[in-house]
Amino acid sequence: MENVVVVGSGCAGWTAALYTARANLQPLVLTGTMPGGLLTTTTIVENFPGFPDGIDGYELMTRMQKQAERFGARTRMATLESANLRTHPFELVADGEPIQARALIIATGASHRKLGLESEAKLENRGVTYCATCDGALPIFRNKPLVVVGGGDSACEEALYLTRFGSVVYLVHRRDRLRASKIMADRVLAHEKIKPIWDTVVTEILDVQQNRVTGVRLKNVKTGAEQLLECAGVFIAIGHIPNTALFKGQLEMDEAGYILTKRGPVTSVPGVFVAGDCADPYYRQAITAAGMGCAAAIEAERFLAAQAH
Repeated sequence: MENVVVVGSGCAGWTAALYTARANLQPLVLTGTMPGGLLTTTTIVENFPGFPDGIDGYELMTRMQKQAERFGARTRMATLESANLRTHPFELVADGEPIQARALIIATGASHRKLGLESEAKLENRGVTYCATCDGALPIFRNKPLVVVGGGDSACEEALYLTRFGSVVYLVHRRDRLRASKIMADRVLAHEKIKPIWDTVVTEILDVQQNRVTGVRLKNVKTGAEQLLECAGVFIAIGHIPNTALFKGQLEMDEAGYILTKRGPVTSVPGVFVAGDCADPYYRQAITAAGMGCAAAIEAERFLAAQAH
């Protein structure tokens, strides 16, 4: 029987583990298949408070883990396979092992929706990125032509942000108009540094042989015409997929699969709390995930205190 099980080991998960551990609840952290979460795929994090020179994403997660474990958090390199939230204590199975939990903190994060190109995978962190806020200010992108792929609000936000650093920002969209809100679309189309490329998809990212992004191969979906476009970075903003499939039908979610909350981190099931990108389609930052992890831990502690009485 566990007091608290934390599912996920990104900023949200480790912060939740830290706070519940310091409350002497001895939380169990299930790391999943990607310990440290998406942040471990970022070479340098420059916007997490307390690191004026930036910090490697993997190192940041390792430090968070050590800090939580120092106060009694326990780590299991396991993946949650099933969860029955209709009973209490909750019945979980991780890598074939049954676990009972009085409180559950879901911090499973979200995955970037990808183009699915072989070159995209090979050049990730070598000029291909999924977060302008995280990576846009890196020296390799400054005063260079950049490409943003997408047409929604997120893509527009990425493009606008990148105008601070790139010499020009090409916004590649497969349709002939943006899906973004009117105010966001108007801002993008009025910006002198943003050049939309309509009815177009990226078919290849260059150059794998040079181990860095040098350009993209584009194809017009209406005419079939192809072109090469030089650039130093490709920012893919075609959405996220919350890692919540395991909880569908048991927790209230929106249409995209993000877990809905009633107040702060409180979900539709008493004793189940959520933190980080699996409940946050808006900010998706390390610091906001950490804050949500803190809130989830405090709510879990209060829930368990009330149960004890």
